[in-house]
Amino acid sequence: QVQLVESGGGLVQAGDSLRLSCVISERTLSRYIMAWFRQVPGKEREFVAATSRAGGYSDYGDIVKGRFTISRDNAGNTVALQMNSLKPEDTAVYYCAADRFGNWDNRRVKNKYDYWGQGTQVIVSS
Repeated sequence: QVQLVESGGGLVQAGDSLRLSCVISERTLSRYIMAWFRQVPGKEREFVAATSRAGGYSDYGDIVKGRFTISRDNAGNTVALQMNSLKPEDTAVYYCAADRFGNWDNRRVKNKYDYWGQGTQVIVSS
């Protein structure tokens, strides 16, 4: 069973930066497409970013393009999300997700991910 643990969330001001980290129990991380999603109360979980198995490709939701960067360290079994120029609208619980058998083409579809972390809360004040 694959377990994911997020960390790095916190309270920051608009314009600040924050770096989230996800540690995965799976030793062979290169087998998984990895992604970040976020969710606020009363709203659906939305796609933030994804990184391909070898780390050669990445994709971002429109609302975070140009501000967020996803990266992975397969040897270290970690995935990171660097968040810059944070806005109050970025306030949410951020979840790390892993997909073992899925295709890159549906990387934005939340239902295809097999494993999820517990989430880490990010609060951006005005």
